[in-house]
Amino acid sequence: MNRPRQRTAKQPAQARPRPQERPGARGWSGAGRGASTYVQAHDEWRGTTVQVCGLWPFAVGTGTPMIGVPLGRHTQTGATLCCDPISWFQRAKLISNPSAFILGKPGLGKSSLVRRMATGLAGYGVMPLVLGDLKPDHVDMITALGGQVISLGRGRGYLNVLDPGEATAAAKRLRAHGFEAEASQVLADAHGRRHTMVAALLTIMRLQPPSDREETIIDRALKWLDEHHDGVPVLGDLLEVVQAGPPEVRAVALDRGDDSRYKAITEDLEASLIGLVGGGRLGETFSRQTTNPMRRDAPVVYDVSSIDDSDVDLQAAALLACWSAGFGTVNVANVLADAGLEPRRHYFVILDELWRALRAGKGMVDRVDALTRLNRQRGVGMAMISHTMSDLLALPTESERMKAKGFVERAGMVICGGLPGAEMPRLTSAVPLSLAEQELLIGWQDPPAWDPTSGREAEPPGRGKFLVKVGGRPGIPVDVQLTAAEASINDTNKLWHEASRVTGDAPETGRKREPDRGKS
Repeated sequence: MNRPRQRTAKQPAQARPRPQERPGARGWSGAGRGASTYVQAHDEWRGTTVQVCGLWPFAVGTGTPMIGVPLGRHTQTGATLCCDPISWFQRAKLISNPSAFILGKPGLGKSSLVRRMATGLAGYGVMPLVLGDLKPDHVDMITALGGQVISLGRGRGYLNVLDPGEATAAAKRLRAHGFEAEASQVLADAHGRRHTMVAALLTIMRLQPPSDREETIIDRALKWLDEHHDGVPVLGDLLEVVQAGPPEVRAVALDRGDDSRYKAITEDLEASLIGLVGGGRLGETFSRQTTNPMRRDAPVVYDVSSIDDSDVDLQAAALLACWSAGFGTVNVANVLADAGLEPRRHYFVILDELWRALRAGKGMVDRVDALTRLNRQRGVGMAMISHTMSDLLALPTESERMKAKGFVERAGMVICGGLPGAEMPRLTSAVPLSLAEQELLIGWQDPPAWDPTSGREAEPPGRGKFLVKVGGRPGIPVDVQLTAAEASINDTNKLWHEASRVTGDAPETGRKREPDRGKS
């Protein structure tokens, strides 16, 4: 019987086996062991679930539509996202209203996102319309697209609110082809817009709307001008009709044949019209002939950036006049297309800095509310841009706040950039957001870090990053990537490119100032 051998001090115990070594991410390290310094990325292929089902679990669902303007890449999967309100409504059938509401803190790229949509839609044949550029942010884009830039402001341009625009020529063209009913509708719409604009200007001047009798007098005076005035009338012509008091106007004024009674009835209206014509708070911006009539076959921007923010009344009146002229032109284009006289045109209306427009004066919320409800019927897509929900909920009355909140609720898509945490309760009351989506938006609004290498601040973490929300569907995080050709139209810091200088003529001596070279 063999006995086990006894271990002695001279015979050490057998060493334990080492765990099996595994190569690192780049192979076996060490001399002669073949580590790779470069690992080639795997090829990526796009296909349907039927085509790539055999590759499970290596297939990843993108969840990003490929219909519309290319915006950028999904921040997690790297898939391309194509998105714009018109394509998602007209072709993809993903939304029921061709509109988008964009929210985000300043400087994170909201206007650049909308300019990317507008530029791409222009390639599809959609006309961008910026009906009131307050900053301006979109003049360079419209210029690059070969569009029309219309400047408005004190001494810079005039917009005649009594100008029917292209409605008169369109009505003649329709009648020549036998469309008598359509021609009457075009002229009736133009008359209604002119009446509405005069009433709106009076409301801004008086801080209250005109009376029912005054509105009837204005309506009848405008019709009298259409029948008896040669050329395009201005507000001064309307004032003369009210002062002269033709029988048609006196009949609706109910003066009972008494001249003194007629003057008493129209005294307040006459005084307000004198203020509009004679350069009151609104100047002469709307009392002269239009300097640059709007076209319907090209991109258009109304540049109202010269109007100071403190000039609230003129700013509100200019925005209302731009919206009236713009949608009047859209109506003419639609009627001509329905009659088969012109090709169908769709328009992409941009309402940037919406919070400033809403606070510009009484009645602005109602006007935007009407536009957001009728844009689908008018054949236009719309993009509304603001900073936070607090901007919309800071309006003076509860009814205006509820209407402004409805802008977000009715939008076909809501696109959010970086937002502070305090905005989440207000935003989620209108748009459902998961906790992960809320944390993502809060993280994107963090300030930039300091880059010690360049000595400057690094790019903000949320610049160019947005979350696209459609109803209760999960949001799509996208990183908007601009091309080199878009750099010139997305530069909103032009006034900061050049450093401040102190050289120049000294006003007190007329001598040339010497630059400050410091002290030794």
